[in-house]
Amino acid sequence: MLPKGLGGLGDFANIMKNLNEVRNNMDEIKEELASKTVEGSSGGGLVTVIMNGKLEMVSINIDPNIISAGDQPMVETLIVAAVNDGITKAQNLLKDKMQDITGGMDIPGLTS
Repeated sequence: MLPKGLGGLGDFANIMKNLNEVRNNMDEIKEELASKTVEGSSGGGLVTVIMNGKLEMVSINIDPNIISAGDQPMVETLIVAAVNDGITKAQNLLKDKMQDITGGMDIPGLTS
C-alpha cells in the first residue's frame, strides 16, 4: 500500500504502460486509421470528399450542376469547405481512436 497522498501513482503507472503499448503499436494504429474513411461535404452535398485517417483526400465528387452553372469562385469555395470538413472529421477519428487507447485521458500532443 502506498503512503497517503501517493495512491495515484498506480494510475500513473498504468497510464505509462498504456502509452508504451501505444508507442509500440503506432505503426499498426496508423495502418488501421489509413484504412478508415470519412466524408466531408459542403453546399448541402454539392461537393463531397472522402478523406482517410492519414488526412489524405481519397476522392472528390462535384455535382455537375454547379460546374455547368459556371460560377468558378463558388465551386472553389465549396471545394475548400468540403476538404476542411473532411479534415476535421478525420482529425476527430484520430482523436477518438487515441482516446480509446488511452482510456479517455486527454494527453496533449497525443489526443488533442
